[in-house]
This record gives sequence, C-alpha cells and structure tokens, in this order.
Amino acid sequence: MTTQRPKAIPTVQVDDDTFRVTEWHFPPGSETGDHVHGMDYVVVPMTTGTLTIVNDDGTTFPSEMKAGQSYSRKTGVAHNVINENDFPITFVEIEAK
Repeated sequence: MTTQRPKAIPTVQVDDDTFRVTEWHFPPGSETGDHVHGMDYVVVPMTTGTLTIVNDDGTTFPSEMKAGQSYSRKTGVAHNVINENDFPITFVEIEAK
C-alpha cells in the first residue's frame, strides 16, 4: 500500500535492448510506492539494512539486505518497498528485458 512517504530516488544507469540498470536510493522514511515488476530482475544491495516489503495483498515482511549479496525475483512481483530505518539504503536493480 502506497503511503504519503517521500519517494525513493531512482537513477537509471543503463537502458539498452537487453537490460535496464537502476540505482535505488532510499533516504530514511522513503518508499517506492506500489508497483508491479514487468521483468525478471536482480537486486544488488550496496548497503546493509532491512527494508519493509508491503505486498499487494497488504501483508508485510522484512527484507534483509546485505551489501554485495545479490538476489533475484521473477516478473509479476507486486509490492511497495519502504525504508523505515534512520539511515539511507541503496541497491542496484538489474532488469532483464
């Protein structure tokens, strides 16, 4: 569920025929807003911390991020990502087109 929090800051680094690479910077208290992933993707955390995931059905869970420890997800993931920490978190998202 999207709230009235400040928005996370996306910076597209690469957008070609094969990949889109976006750095996501989450200042304290920020969120992505509700979204659905249209492509398979890999997340590469740049900082260590916990983000809060709010699924489209309203369920929430913590997502532990460890700098340099990547993970992948499939197309169709629907959620909001929130940084409830008092410090910023950054990750790089690599989407396969």
